[in-house]
Amino acid sequence: MKDLHNNTALLPSGFEDLLPPQAEVEYKAIATLIGAFSQFGYARVKPPMAEFEESLLAPGPGAALAAETFRVMDPVTHRMMGLRSDITAQIARVALSRLSEDARPLRLTYANDVIRTRASQARTQRQFTQVGCEMIGQDDVHSDIEICVVMLKGLAALGMIGVTLDFALPRIAPDVFKATKTPESEIDSLRHKLAGSADKALAALDKLKLPKDAKVNVKRLKAVVQGVEAAIEGLDLGGVSLTIDPLETRGFEYHNGLAFTVFAENIRGEIGRGGRYDIYEGDAPKESAAGFTFYMDTLRQGLKNSEASKIKNVSFDADWSEIKMFQDDGYITVRGK
Repeated sequence: MKDLHNNTALLPSGFEDLLPPQAEVEYKAIATLIGAFSQFGYARVKPPMAEFEESLLAPGPGAALAAETFRVMDPVTHRMMGLRSDITAQIARVALSRLSEDARPLRLTYANDVIRTRASQARTQRQFTQVGCEMIGQDDVHSDIEICVVMLKGLAALGMIGVTLDFALPRIAPDVFKATKTPESEIDSLRHKLAGSADKALAALDKLKLPKDAKVNVKRLKAVVQGVEAAIEGLDLGGVSLTIDPLETRGFEYHNGLAFTVFAENIRGEIGRGGRYDIYEGDAPKESAAGFTFYMDTLRQGLKNSEASKIKNVSFDADWSEIKMFQDDGYITVRGK
């Protein structure tokens, strides 16, 4: 057995080589998603892998992921930098700095790798690609609906089936426990009563004596559900189920309104999540934003290999004009003996 210390093929836990054909499948899927997003006016941005710690971990999305962020010393400035563990925080920085004078709402999309200090039970990879959209500078039902619909349109473009969009309102969970006089230790039994299809959950929430702010959030969620349902019909996005879990808070630490997780048939685990959050300037909220991100390491489970390409083997001494002719006809030409 080879000495593990001398095995140059060994990778750290949570890292992988993406080989053919999976690498090509993921590349084409990303191109398809970005193409679908661009149809709704989302323009692509590409932030750097590393930036100074104080901007990357600013209040909001960045601070929520501080524990999962690698830090390194910049040998030029001797200041601490962070390697991005999520792209949302970088989009927030770009919106408040380089794009601060651009008209709102900003519609931005991205497709980049992130790296995290540790894996989780839900996500075993520590490096993976995030693909998503952010809509910045508009806080209303229409923008909530749009970000959900753009996400569903991207999944439809990939041919995903059995999609479930599961909504949550993380900030009202304490109010729900209080209104039902249920201790948090009994969350499973309460979830059984309240969570489920959108119609069931909204009807159950309407019966609760919630405080005014919580009722406003429920009313807005109801309008979002109605808007998304209309879009599903109008865009012919069949096979999408809308559910609500009003007690779900995990992973939504910085979301302050609508939040959601998306799943698909035959794929284990969540393929994406998103919602509404604040972008901070210093310690104060500056702008509201809504967005989503797909996790390509999970989403890739549901992607099919493309049909085999036509291959034409030619000799090393084949005329280049002959190769051009084959390639113009759609063949992959492989030169050999």
